[in-house]
Amino acid sequence: MKFLQDYPFVLAYEGVRPTLKGPFRRSEPGSAVLGRVTLGGRAVLEPFAVLRGDGHVINVGGELHLGLHSTVHIAHAVYGTTIGERVTIGANSVVHACTVSDDCVIQDCVSVLDGAMIGNGSVVAAGSVVFPRSILPPGQWCEGSPAVPVRPIETVELYALHECIRADARAGSMVVTPQLSHSIMTCDEKCGYVAATVTGVGEMRMDEGSSLWFGCVVEAADLGVTIETGSNIQDNTVLRSSEHPVKIGKDCTIGHNVLLHDCVIGARVLVGMGSTLAPGTIIKNNVLVAAGSSTVRGQVLDSGWLWAGRPARPISRLDERRSRLIQQSAAIYREYAFKFAVNQAAALRAMAERKTVPTNVSY
Repeated sequence: MKFLQDYPFVLAYEGVRPTLKGPFRRSEPGSAVLGRVTLGGRAVLEPFAVLRGDGHVINVGGELHLGLHSTVHIAHAVYGTTIGERVTIGANSVVHACTVSDDCVIQDCVSVLDGAMIGNGSVVAAGSVVFPRSILPPGQWCEGSPAVPVRPIETVELYALHECIRADARAGSMVVTPQLSHSIMTCDEKCGYVAATVTGVGEMRMDEGSSLWFGCVVEAADLGVTIETGSNIQDNTVLRSSEHPVKIGKDCTIGHNVLLHDCVIGARVLVGMGSTLAPGTIIKNNVLVAAGSSTVRGQVLDSGWLWAGRPARPISRLDERRSRLIQQSAAIYREYAFKFAVNQAAALRAMAERKTVPTNVSY
């Protein structure tokens, strides 16, 4: 792998390239704009910020600020994502298949989930989870999991919050992972798809049909990471093997902006976006972990359950619909990965021909 010197990294999806309506105010290394994205002018993309429109469209107004290792994505053939004018999104947040209106502030480590709507000039506080199909009214400070309106927010306070996030980013103080520069990560030649902006250190074993997506960070050192057949690790997730290897079984989906720390995951598991798995976590086969959940050190999540909360607890038995969702998710991401892999290979060849990437390291 190489660390790209063209940024943002831009790729088409099914022949559709992103539409950029004006110049960037600033775009940083590792940022990526992918597929069916329309992005307004004067955007700021911090390092490893990702906008990815594959199974649906993303429409973004002008003056977006998208923070370090934050992700904007869609829900396949169900919900696109719409973001209004002058929206500020902090570090390590996910905006997924939802609507965010003009002048909103989404602070650090927030997950906004499918079908949610956030009204003009509202703030979602750091660490909050906006549940699916929630409606947050305009002009409110919202917080919690689920996020709810707590109090009105005045215009002066709102714009101070916008400026605080943007100023902190300019000062380089919003660092959520220690690895912001590229270093070599080895991987079997027969592995699945590794997106161009993945960074990290350590041995990777990736089986056929697996994928590791944009902005992911691998902190594996000598212990390594194993991703088995058909599993996918979504954008801006961190895989950290500090005491024990991270192992991920077959046909799993690990959502955007998840932290996997010294954990073992069985087969047919879906870990929702924005979740944190503490060291020593073991997830058995056939488990769904709700978005924004967390575990405690050494926790075991038994098979056949939906787990949710902080810390996660068993909420209900997996029914046929949820089991099918896990299987469909893995299949959809295999399709996405195949299409992006073809386009990425062509893009990297073109970059090499333009000599915009150092030639002393091979792909």
